Amino acid sequence: MVMEFFVRGVAIGFAIAAPVGPIGMLVIRRTLAEGRALGLITGLGAAVADSLYGAVGAFGLSFISGFLMGHAFWTRLVGGLFLCWLGIRTFRARVRESSKDEPAASYLTAFATTLLLTLSNPLTILSFMAVFAGSGLGTGVGAGYRAASLTVAGVFLGSALWWWLLSGGVALLRHRLKPAAMRWINRGSGLFLLAYGLAALARAV
Repeated sequence: MVMEFFVRGVAIGFAIAAPVGPIGMLVIRRTLAEGRALGLITGLGAAVADSLYGAVGAFGLSFISGFLMGHAFWTRLVGGLFLCWLGIRTFRARVRESSKDEPAASYLTAFATTLLLTLSNPLTILSFMAVFAGSGLGTGVGAGYRAASLTVAGVFLGSALWWWLLSGGVALLRHRLKPAAMRWINRGSGLFLLAYGLAALARAV
């Protein structure tokens, strides 16, 4: 019966990660530009953040969610500015001629980028709390810490599974794209991220 929490956690993590937003665009662009490994590491940063927010909902840590929502202005401001900077940088990124070089971004940087971006979005924690409440997964002490821990592990696995599938699918197209196409992908991705950043700043003010 306890394993049901794990299975539901996997489904929730997958469903919340799947919609294409700024994180998905980053994974797609980095997979095309740098390879599947860097794209997957980028997604795993978001998966860790999802599991942290999942822990808040699963263990009933309302004081953490209250603190984050109380500081929503600053988290949106920082996240919005970061997205704008990332969008401009992506728009201006140069296309590398050889795919055999070392990735332009380190794995740690790729991981930390999406970890911080996901954590800076207070709407993510609201999504988890709403889903957990609606599905009866707000476990906390009532259902035991084992059930809550399995739920969080499921959320991470479900989110990671989506990023693995996305980076793998996009990687199949990588070597078919010419430099001219990659330049337009960089520009389109940059504008997409910049638009999300400006929208986050607008919500903050």
